Amino acid sequence: MAGEWLHTSSIFLAAAVVTVPLAQRFGLGAVLGYLLAGIAIGPWGLQLISDVDAILHFSEFGVVLLLFLIGLELNPNKLWKMRKPIIGLGGSQVVVTSCVITAAMMFYGLAWQVSVVIGMGLALSSTAIALRVIEERKLSASESGQSGFAVLLFQDIAVIPMLAVLPMLAGGASGNWMDGLWILVGVIGIFTLGHFLLRPLFSYVVKSGARELFTVAALLLVIGVSAAMKQLGLSMALGAFLAGVLLAESEFRHELEVAIEPFKGLLLGLFFIAVGMSVNLGLLLQYPLEILAAVALLVSSKGLLLYGLARLFGTQAKARSQMAMILSQGGEFAFVLFTAAQMEGLLSRELTAFLLVVVSLSMMTTPLLLIVQDKWFARTLNSEEELPQSDFTHA
Repeated sequence: MAGEWLHTSSIFLAAAVVTVPLAQRFGLGAVLGYLLAGIAIGPWGLQLISDVDAILHFSEFGVVLLLFLIGLELNPNKLWKMRKPIIGLGGSQVVVTSCVITAAMMFYGLAWQVSVVIGMGLALSSTAIALRVIEERKLSASESGQSGFAVLLFQDIAVIPMLAVLPMLAGGASGNWMDGLWILVGVIGIFTLGHFLLRPLFSYVVKSGARELFTVAALLLVIGVSAAMKQLGLSMALGAFLAGVLLAESEFRHELEVAIEPFKGLLLGLFFIAVGMSVNLGLLLQYPLEILAAVALLVSSKGLLLYGLARLFGTQAKARSQMAMILSQGGEFAFVLFTAAQMEGLLSRELTAFLLVVVSLSMMTTPLLLIVQDKWFARTLNSEEELPQSDFTHA
């Protein structure tokens, strides 16, 4: 058993070490590197790993830790200053894109529950890819970078109710009021207990003087709250997010980030590798036109909706064009949402596999589209935007 574990671990580590640096070198990003590593060693590649489902379930804890860290970053003062772009632009993007895709799926003939799940999942963009692009292009202080971050932040928050509503969609109309009551009681209970217990707990751990005990306590917090939420019929990710929010303004926030970050990075990388392994490339060979058409429709429609909404909220032309291109792909949380929906019986295995291929390929289009956009800016948009700025300066 130990030998098999060492063999599997060696394969994962070797695949990541080889493919991720190559993907980074070609400007594809670490996430795509992990996905390509999973494809290479999975059932549709070299067939080095076969038990994909078990690895995927274990690696989902990386997403749980990611949501915990997102919760830690949600400082109420920072959120209040960004409330207009977050709620306005971000909220509009999630709602409008979800509704448009849901309507399209229902028109295609799918059940409304299935259509809602697909609409919610495809409305999400890749936080990992988008933030990396914003960082690499030094757009953090620009209008496009800040607008993109606001949309991503709302999307990350929106994942929580999306995951929470899946059991309701799977269970139909019966019992929804009781489920909603359990959700409310669980959330209130966690916030109440956390408010009175978490800070004294970490103060006690710090006074013990054992540095490794702080890491143990941090993992215990995430696992404990996640398990409690799971007992209520909610997702572990929801519990982790709430735990992070509880500690967002505590004096232990920085130490918690340092303690959790290595585990999050490793498990999230493992999650993306597992997702890459689960991508059914046989579908691409079997339905090449359908999949490529779905990718093109997703990227183009999502980009156009983002562009239109950004224009509605007064974002400048070049900024909204950049933001729309950066966020036009499907996101890693779509993997989580579609996988959870399959486990709830909302999506069939075949439809889930199809959606995973579409989302993965859409993520691979972002670097190529940005290269094309840069050439377009160099020819047209830069010169066009200089004139209005000059006129404004002399006015």
